[in-house]
Amino acid sequence: MRLLVIEDDDIVADAIERGLAAENFSVHRVASAEAARAALEAEEFALAVVDIGLPGADGLTFVRRLRSAGSAMPTLVLTARCTLTDKVKALDIGADDFLAKPFESAELAARCRALMRRAGGALEGLFKLNRMSVDLAGHRLCIDDAEIELTAREWLVLECLVRKTGQIVPKERVQQALAGPGEDITPNAVEVHVSRLRAKLGEAAVIRSLRGLGYRLEEAKPA
Repeated sequence: MRLLVIEDDDIVADAIERGLAAENFSVHRVASAEAARAALEAEEFALAVVDIGLPGADGLTFVRRLRSAGSAMPTLVLTARCTLTDKVKALDIGADDFLAKPFESAELAARCRALMRRAGGALEGLFKLNRMSVDLAGHRLCIDDAEIELTAREWLVLECLVRKTGQIVPKERVQQALAGPGEDITPNAVEVHVSRLRAKLGEAAVIRSLRGLGYRLEEAKPA
């Protein structure tokens, strides 16, 4: 699942990115509210992890503007301050959860999962496509009631495609989802993971390659 992390401290941001990547989350990291707004214009995210103490507009201002714009994206606020007043203020302006620094990576990942479950619907990650059913939160892919095992990266590819079933997903978007902390993923590596996923889906669904555009997940045509 693709998360937006807004944290200007490189050491903290590195730790967050590594911890979430270990839990099979894909992370896009920025250091300011302004950069976060630009990222949201270019891409959809399942959740935002927002530090309060940002340069320029702070994290609470970012969340307030997000809600004023009508976005319901779950937000988890991080802060070194941990007073009741800070918590109440964060929740009142539209944050969904609050976590004080320092924190354990496992708790952050668990809170992210809980927020996405509460968001329900597509954020919960339940999809049905003809013979194929996908539970992204539970990491279960079933074809004709038989469970199919996928690698972590195959799951990331499937998530990108299944959330946009019938729509074109740019190859760059898949490439971003596959890249771990400090890691580059080549276009050829993307092709390899897509090909492996395609083989596991068999005739249950079609991953169509569109030259110069990207990929599209489609229902398989009846024989």
